[in-house]
Amino acid sequence: MMDHHASELSHRFELSRRLFLRNTARIGAAAAGLAGLPSGALADLLATPRMTEGPFYPDSLPLDTDNDLLIVNDAIDHAVGAITHLSGRALSPAGEPLRNAVIEIWQVDNHGVYLHSGSNGAGARDKNFQGYGRFLTDSQGRYYFRTIKPVPYPGRTPHIHVAVSQNGHRVLTTQFFVKGEPQNQRDGILRGLSDAQRDSVVVDFRPIEGSQLGELSAECDLVLGRTPAENGEGKFPGVVARPQFNR
Repeated sequence: MMDHHASELSHRFELSRRLFLRNTARIGAAAAGLAGLPSGALADLLATPRMTEGPFYPDSLPLDTDNDLLIVNDAIDHAVGAITHLSGRALSPAGEPLRNAVIEIWQVDNHGVYLHSGSNGAGARDKNFQGYGRFLTDSQGRYYFRTIKPVPYPGRTPHIHVAVSQNGHRVLTTQFFVKGEPQNQRDGILRGLSDAQRDSVVVDFRPIEGSQLGELSAECDLVLGRTPAENGEGKFPGVVARPQFNR
């Protein structure tokens, strides 16, 4: 039985590796296209709207904080949910890549439960879902996570919380939403944005052609405006400027 699980695990990681290479190549091509635009055009990039962090940023970070939220440490079993490869770039308003920026994401599991002691239904939380992850952007500002497609929970449409930090300073807090989700029209936070702002954070979760696991791909860039401080000292508690990633 262990051999079967080990083989399946190896197969999943190989799929993730190939998809990551494919995504980074596509993102790199897009970045090259941006670099070829005149400086005036680059300056017109719409800043990603800032949104509330919400009350469920993990109150106790997991030991495993890498960018693969489907597997906790070296567990054999993986999280339940629609496997999603989330990628994009962190950019300045002029389209310049943000290198070595820390991208954080956190979201509910497939049961609608956060990695937080105050989350409703905490007793039913999927112990195989990491719930939180970090990634350090590369020289092109690219980031990548393997997670699940977000699901709704009472009062909110499906979403993924996202934060960007540089040198220990939180410079952006926002959320990604699912394109075509009916509950988007009733979500108070999303409705508070302009049409252009909504378009920048409503993401298409597309089926990956040929995936036998029904995997999805989602891409969204993060464009910073000014970098105001989250508190008087310009720091956000709990953010690690240069974390180490296991995978």
